[in-house]
Amino acid sequence: MARKLSWGVIGAGGIAYRRTIPEGIIPAKNACLVAVMDVVKPVAEKVGREFQVSWYTREKDLLADRAVQAVYVATPANKHYRQAMMCLEAGKHVLIEKPMALKLDECWQILALAKRKGLKLGVDFMMRFHSLNKRIREMVAAGELGVPVMGRAQLSCWYPPIEGAWRQVPRLGGGGSLIDMGCHCVDLLEFVFGSRVKEVSCFTGRLVHPYPVEDTAVMTVRFSSGAIGIVDACFNIPDNSSRNVLEIYGSKGSVVATGSIGQTPTGQATAYLEKKAKGYDAQQQRSASCCQEVRFKPYNTYQAQIENFSEAVLKSGEVAVSGEDGLWNQKIMMAAYAAARTGRVFKLR
Repeated sequence: MARKLSWGVIGAGGIAYRRTIPEGIIPAKNACLVAVMDVVKPVAEKVGREFQVSWYTREKDLLADRAVQAVYVATPANKHYRQAMMCLEAGKHVLIEKPMALKLDECWQILALAKRKGLKLGVDFMMRFHSLNKRIREMVAAGELGVPVMGRAQLSCWYPPIEGAWRQVPRLGGGGSLIDMGCHCVDLLEFVFGSRVKEVSCFTGRLVHPYPVEDTAVMTVRFSSGAIGIVDACFNIPDNSSRNVLEIYGSKGSVVATGSIGQTPTGQATAYLEKKAKGYDAQQQRSASCCQEVRFKPYNTYQAQIENFSEAVLKSGEVAVSGEDGLWNQKIMMAAYAAARTGRVFKLR
C-alpha cells in the first residue's frame, strides 16, 4: 500500500471544514486526516467526530500527537505566525493559509525556522492548482498568445458587516478585500505570466460597508517581463454580479476565463488567437481571429494542493507554492497598501 502523509488541522471550522478537509485531505491519494484542533470546543468535537479522528482544543495537544506529521493552519491571519512557529518547533511540516503572516519579519522567521529544521513549508494559494489556470499558463509559456502584454484578475463578492468576522478587523486580518482576495489574484497573474511583480500602485476605499477595512481595491502592477497586470478585489459587489474573470492579452491573441478564480474546479475560457493578420484594418483583424474553447480536465484544487504537498514530504520533492512564495506575496501586499496610503508607485526587489 502506498504511503500516506498524516495530517492535523489547526482551525477546524471555516475553510478547513467547508473545503480543505472534505475536498482536499480526505480524498487525497497520499494523505490522511488524523487530528483536528479548534479553540471552540463544539467545533473541534463536531469535526473530529464527523471525520472520526482525534480532536483537541489546544495547539500543544495536537502537536504532541505523534500520529500528526503535517499541519494545515487555517486560523485567522493574526495567528498564523505563532501557530506556524509552534508547528515547526514540534517537528511538523506546515501548510499555512494565506497570508503567511501579517508582518514581513514574521514571514522571514517562519521561513528560517523551516529551513533550519529541514521541514516542508507551503502557503495556500490553491488557485495555481486549478486545471484551467494551469492550461492558460501553458498557452502563455508556449507562445500561443505571442508576447504577453496585459492581464487582469478579478475576485469580488458581497461581504456585509458580520459580528465576529475577523476579516473585517484590521489587526486580525491585516486589511480587507485586497489582502483577503487580491493576494490570490496577483499570485495567479505571476503564475500565468511566469514573471514576478517589480512595481506596484494601488487604490483602496470604503464605499459601501461601515467596517474599518477596505471594501474596494484596485492594484496595478508591472512584471519583470514588462507586462502590466490589473487586480480588482471588492467586498461590496453582489455575488451574481461579479464575474471573477481572468483575462490574459498578448500580441497574438487573448484568453478570457470565468470561474477559474474561486474555490471550485470548474470554469470556462475562450481563446481568441490571430491567424495571419496583415496591416492595420479593424475588420480584417476580426475576420482573422480564431475563436476556440480552451479545453481542460477539471480536478479539485484543494485535493491537488494537498497531494502536491504530501508528495513533497514523502518523496523529498518541492512544494509547488513554497514559503518563499508566501513571503514574496506578502511583500507585494505591503507595497500595495503603502502605495494606497501615499499615492506612490513602489518598486519590489
